[in-house]
Amino acid sequence: MEYRCKGFGDEFTEVFKREMGFSRPRCFPRRISASEGLVKRITLHGKLNGHKECVNTVEFNSTGDVLVSGSDDRQVIFWDWAAKSKTFSYPSGHLDNIFQARIMPFTDDRKIVTSSCDGQVRLGLVLENGQVDTRRLGKHQGRVYKLDIEPGSPHIFYSCGEDGVVQHFDLRSNSATKLFHCSSFTELNRQSRNNISLNAIVIDPRNPNYFAVGGSDEYARVYDIRKHQCDSSNNLDGPVNTFCPHHLVGADVHITGLAYSNTSELLVSYNDELIYLFQKNMGMGPTPLSVPPEELQKLEKPQVYLGHRNSQTVKSVSFFGPTDDYVLSGSDCGHIFVWKKKGAKLVRLTAGDQQIVNHLEPHPYMPIFASCGIENSIKLWIPMADGSLPLPDDAEKIMESNRQGREDHSLITLTPDVIMHVLRLQRRQNAAYIERRFDRADIENDEEDEGEAYLLGFSDGEASSEEGFTGNTTECNIS
Repeated sequence: MEYRCKGFGDEFTEVFKREMGFSRPRCFPRRISASEGLVKRITLHGKLNGHKECVNTVEFNSTGDVLVSGSDDRQVIFWDWAAKSKTFSYPSGHLDNIFQARIMPFTDDRKIVTSSCDGQVRLGLVLENGQVDTRRLGKHQGRVYKLDIEPGSPHIFYSCGEDGVVQHFDLRSNSATKLFHCSSFTELNRQSRNNISLNAIVIDPRNPNYFAVGGSDEYARVYDIRKHQCDSSNNLDGPVNTFCPHHLVGADVHITGLAYSNTSELLVSYNDELIYLFQKNMGMGPTPLSVPPEELQKLEKPQVYLGHRNSQTVKSVSFFGPTDDYVLSGSDCGHIFVWKKKGAKLVRLTAGDQQIVNHLEPHPYMPIFASCGIENSIKLWIPMADGSLPLPDDAEKIMESNRQGREDHSLITLTPDVIMHVLRLQRRQNAAYIERRFDRADIENDEEDEGEAYLLGFSDGEASSEEGFTGNTTECNIS
C-alpha cells in the first residue's frame, strides 16, 4: 500500500511512513537519501582552498570522513572536509599534473595511488612519523588519466593510458603487469595493431572480474580479468562485450568517462556528444563490426542524458545516491547537472565553476558530493537549502547554448594550414619536453630516452596560419 503526505515533498513522505511504521528501519536511510526533494535542496556548503593550480581529482575514503585531492601543482592534499580544513599534504613525486589520486581501502588511509600527465603511476605511503614515502610503481607512454581499485581490495588496482595499455598492480609485489594493448577493431580485422588511446577504466562492483575501458573511439569495451594471465606478456586484446549507441557506430567520437552502478549498469560519457546508460543486455558482443545492421536495430536503445557539454576537457561521469538513483556530470559551461537515472529528468542545475566543471565525486553513503574544475578550490555540495530549489530561469538558454556549441563544433573542418601548424607545434613541444627530461637529475636512466607528444586542443575559433595563431597551448589538462 502506498502512503503519501499531500502537500509535502518526498523526504517528508518518507519520514511520515517511517514514523507510522510503513517503512522498514533498514530501508529508511536509503530511501530518504535518494528522495528527489532532498536532492533539490543540494547547495554549495563551502570551499576547500589549498591548491595553487587546477584541481583535477577528488575522492572520499571508504568511510567518507576524509577527502583526498590532486592538482596541477603536483601536490596531494588530505582534507577534513566537514571542518573545511587541510589535514596534511605531500609532494607526489610526479613531474607533471596529477590526474587521479585514490586511497586504497583497508589501509587506514595510509596508501595513496596517483597517476599523472607524466605517465607515471606512483604510491604514497604515510609513515608512522607523519612523513610520506613516495615511489614509482609503473609507467605508461603518455598521460594516465584514470585508475580504478578492485572493490574492497587493499592491494589490487588497474591503470589505463594514452598508450592503449591496461596495467594490473598488486601492492604486495614491486612490479606492474601489462595485461594487453587495446586495439582498434578495424585494425584487428587486418591483423595489425593500432592502439586505442584510453581515458577511462572502471571495475564492475557487482562482479570485479569484469572491467570496462573507453578511449579514442566509440566503443566501451568490457573485459574479463580471468581471460588475461597476469604472468604473461603476450595477452591479446579480447573484450567479452562492447557497448555503443547505434547512431554513433562509425562516428568520430571518443569516450571520456565511465561508471558502473551497483547493478552493473554502464554509464558512458562521450566527448562533444551525450551521456548514455547501458543495461547488460544492450551489448554488441566482443566483435561489434561483425554484427549485422538488422541485429543492431533489435537491441534496446540506451537511456540518454542531455543538456551539458563535454568538449574541452576529459570529464568524468558518476552515479549518485545510495541506490544510484541519479547521474552527475560537469560541463564546459561551468554548471553541475544532476539527472534522475530513470527517465533522465534534470532535477538540479547549478553553477559549479567560473569556467569548467570536470569531476564530481559522490560521498560513499550520504547525499553529498564534491566538485572540482579549472579553479584552484574544491567545492562541497550538501542538501542544506530551506526548500527545494527550482532549475534556474535561464536553464533552457544554458542547455540550448551547449547544444548549439556541439553542433557548431561538429561542422568545423581543419584546413591543411591548420594541420601543418599542429604538426609543427607537436614537434616543438616534443623536442622541448625531451630536453627538459634530460635536465632533470631525479629521473631514472630508463626514462631518459622516452618522448611524449602533447596534442593541441583547439577552441571553437582556430587560426589557420602559424603567425596568426592565438589558441591557448598552455591550458590546464584536466581529468
